[in-house]
Amino acid sequence: MELNKLVGAVFTAGLVFMAVNVGVDEALHEQPLEMTVYPVPEAVAAAAGDATAEDAGPSVLELITMADMNAGKKLMKRCASCHDLAQGGPNKLGPNLWDVVGADVASRSGYSYSSALSAVDGNWSYEALDAFLTKPKNFAPGTKMTFAGLKKPVNRANIIGFMRMLSETPAALPGE
Repeated sequence: MELNKLVGAVFTAGLVFMAVNVGVDEALHEQPLEMTVYPVPEAVAAAAGDATAEDAGPSVLELITMADMNAGKKLMKRCASCHDLAQGGPNKLGPNLWDVVGADVASRSGYSYSSALSAVDGNWSYEALDAFLTKPKNFAPGTKMTFAGLKKPVNRANIIGFMRMLSETPAALPGE
């Protein structure tokens, strides 16, 4: 008799557990979303677009002409962990950056560039450096450079302005 009570209790507990589990699952069941984004009313989107255009400020090219060399030097410390900045310095994890402004892209001898960066034509103009420093993976998808990029145009301008000075004959400023 005691064995029947024990088996009945275990069986009842199992049924109660399953009933609670099914009930909770049904009560908390997630419904698939009809839309995956929050719709933005057109008036709000238009206002945001106008504000962005007004707040854009000067372009990076304009900011380079006013670059803060001390801020650029400080920001370049991040780069120095992978790049040598000295004239005639060695390639490290990344290529040497001496006299890079105006140089052809992927042109440092003795450095093995990714095929993505090797496929980029042109030179390291101010525009190209700005695009690269904004987000290297967008500039050359597949590049080996793991740097995430710099969001603030003033920081990119300060770095580019400092990099411009890493040369015996610095490149002309934008607009000169």
